[in-house]
Amino acid sequence: MTRALPFGELHAFPDGNRPHSGNPAAVVLLDAPLDDAMLAGLARSNNLSETAFLLAGAEADLWGLRWFTPGHEVDLCGHATLASAVWLFGEGHVKGKTARFDTLSGRLEVSRAGDDLFVMDFPAVAWHPAALAPGIAEAMGAGAPLEMHDLDRIHGNRYLMLVYENEAIVAGLKPDLRVLEEAGINVLATARGSSADIVSRFFCPAAGISEDPVTGSAHCTLAPYWAERLGKARLTARQIGPRSGALEVEAREGGRVALYGTARPFIAGQIFV
Repeated sequence: MTRALPFGELHAFPDGNRPHSGNPAAVVLLDAPLDDAMLAGLARSNNLSETAFLLAGAEADLWGLRWFTPGHEVDLCGHATLASAVWLFGEGHVKGKTARFDTLSGRLEVSRAGDDLFVMDFPAVAWHPAALAPGIAEAMGAGAPLEMHDLDRIHGNRYLMLVYENEAIVAGLKPDLRVLEEAGINVLATARGSSADIVSRFFCPAAGISEDPVTGSAHCTLAPYWAERLGKARLTARQIGPRSGALEVEAREGGRVALYGTARPFIAGQIFV
């Protein structure tokens, strides 16, 4: 029998007041568990970088949360977690000031930090110096980066962080995505910014997405990396691809980061399963 489930699409981490900015995420509130094939099928049909599936937990303000791209389930997603929390607050499902989520990356929390501002408590993702992978610099089309680092894997593929000299280089990147996909490598490109403290772009064809607009999980590395280099814990950040977005990030003790931002409702309705 067909069931109607509450559904929303929100744009997380919008770039100030710019229309159609930020990263779209679908949020689906389940009334009972669905099998993985159905969840994957719904994510393919939504065809957004992430669809978040929520299931109420045994305690107030606690939900189980899973994230699916159109290709597979992922272990950590920032923008869809923010979208989920903002949707839950907006629909009156959060009674306190903090929404808590049990996920494949452990317990995550999103709290109100102002009228339209939310703060996310996430794990830091470590980086390790690496030799340049053959053909990757050429595929990025901007010459050799200043630094290259391997990131701890969070979605099963290899993740490289390439550090460039300035924002203009990052903004002008036009990588050969076929080369990255065939190598099974996703690339986080970053630089010290002129429009914000730090800027980045995230190319992830190995995860089924050409370029992610605003990637919360990427900032779990960018926050501590740039905090070390710029000498301050809280930074303004922009992701500057064709669909830009903005947030603030803060490196915290104990291997945690805080991500500050909001999400704007775009579509409200039902999804049928």
